[in-house]
Parts: sequence; C-alpha cells; structure tokens
Amino acid sequence: MPAVTAPSRAARGAAAMPDTPGWARWVNHHRKWLFAAPAMAFVAALIIFPLAWTLYLSLTDSSGSVRAESEFIGFRNYLDVLSDTARFWPAVGRTAAFTGVALFFEVVLGMAIALLLWRPFRGEKWVRVAILLPLVATPVAVGMMWRLIFDPNIGMANQVLGWVGIGPQPWLAGQHTALPTTIFIDIWQWTPMVVLILLAGLTSLSDEPQEAAMIDGASAWQRFRHVTLPLLMPTVIVAVLLRGIDALKTFDILYATKGRGGGSFHEVETLNVYAYGLSFDYNEYGLSSTVLILFFLIIIGSMWALTARRKGAGR
Repeated sequence: MPAVTAPSRAARGAAAMPDTPGWARWVNHHRKWLFAAPAMAFVAALIIFPLAWTLYLSLTDSSGSVRAESEFIGFRNYLDVLSDTARFWPAVGRTAAFTGVALFFEVVLGMAIALLLWRPFRGEKWVRVAILLPLVATPVAVGMMWRLIFDPNIGMANQVLGWVGIGPQPWLAGQHTALPTTIFIDIWQWTPMVVLILLAGLTSLSDEPQEAAMIDGASAWQRFRHVTLPLLMPTVIVAVLLRGIDALKTFDILYATKGRGGGSFHEVETLNVYAYGLSFDYNEYGLSSTVLILFFLIIIGSMWALTARRKGAGR
C-alpha cells in the first residue's frame, strides 16, 4: 500500500480556517504602506499645498494683501525677475558665493578636525564637547553675538587687532567686508555639523586597508589620499549634500547681522533675503513667489547634481 503522509500544520490550519476575502489578503500584503499612508499623506499635503499656492501667486499680480483681488498675468513676473540685473542676479551671485565658499571651508576644516578626533587621545571627550558648542545656540543668537564682537567701535575683534598693531576693520559695517564676515560666522557655527558626519564615516571604516598601506610603507598623506579619502567619499558627498542645501537656504544669520535688505547697499542680500523683503517690506507677493519658485528650482537642481555625484562615488 502507498504510504500516507500526514498533512503539514500549515495545511491543516488552512483547511480548518474559512477562505480569507481578497481585500483582506491585499491589506495584509500591503500593510507596511497602509500604516505609513496617513503620515505620508500629511507630509505631502504640507509640502504640496504651499508649493502649489506659491506657484499660483507667482502667476498673478498679487500685491498689498494676499486677500486682495489679483489678476492672472502668466509668466510676466518671471520675465521681470529674470531681467532684473539690479537685485535678482546679484542676489543669485551672493547666494552662490556664500554657499560655495562656506561649504568649501566647512568640508575642509571638518575633514581636518574629524581626522584629529578619529584616534582616541587623552581629553578627547572635552575636546569634542568644545567643538560642538557652536551647534548649541540658535543661528539668530549666534548672529547677534558676532554682531557685537564685530562692532567697529566697541567690538572685541578690533581690540584684538589693535593688540597686534592692525588698524580697525569695518567687518559687518563695510560694503565689501560684510559678506565675507557672514561667511565666517556660518563656517564657525556649522563646521561642527560636518565634523559629526565625517567622524561617523571614519569610525565605520575598517582598519585593514590602513594597516596594509602602513606595511607597504605608505606615508600618512598617501594613506589619506589613496585609502581613507576614496573609502570616505560617499560620506563626504552626504555631508556636502546636507550642508550645501542648508547653506543655500541661510536666512537667520544674514538677517540677524544686517537686517532688512541685507544691508544699506544689499551687500549680503541672498535670494532668501531678497524674497523676504519683497513679501514683508514691499508686499509684492507675486514677485516674491516668483523668486521663491526660481530658488526652489535652483535647490532641486543642486540636490539632483549632488545626488548623482553621490551615486557615482558609491559605485
């Protein structure tokens, strides 16, 4: 006689239970997306509605009040803004200069400090706490603090320069020194963020490539250039992406140090400061929305370029 095998536990359970409805099986199969759907829908609404409303305002002549009647004018605001060589394009240049210079020094200094903190040493915890202190304060408080330090009359910066025989500098009060000074303030506050990201990447690296390079007689610079940096490049791209997008949107430090319009001569007026002035100083909501949409496209383009570079570095 043929051997009779006992049915498995799963088969017995399936036979004992009634047929599950099709919708229940679909829900069970997609449950991870269904649980996340409310939060995703809420976040999408928070992003899509303001963006859509800003896009609509950019196509109108809205001014004076957002509740006032406005007329649809198409892309006239875009033509006016893109042809504005007095305020818009200089603001684009300042935004690019602020972001590029600040990001370069923050990554270079962040890499140097992260390498110094990579290996344990005596007093390491206290050094890390001291380096991270700038991140504790809010950007507005940091801006006000440095505004007092760089005050041309009573500021500590000119007093220190006087001790070494250098004359007083205008710092934030100068038309040509205000932007470099605000870049310095941004570097002082946000370099610790880059240090944290790069230090996390360094601690995750294996010691075997370093040991192999040391056995082969490679110097410290050769080990960094040919071993550490290539392995750390994906983390560097992440740091550049996060800090670069944040630097593009910098507003609080600039407004806290220079006020409305980025100064009397608009010396630190970036796109954020320019759009803020159009909205709250001149009530030109249509033009302000146009600047913000163009700024949004610049940020999206920057994110796409950096993300593509990150994927290329990760291959």
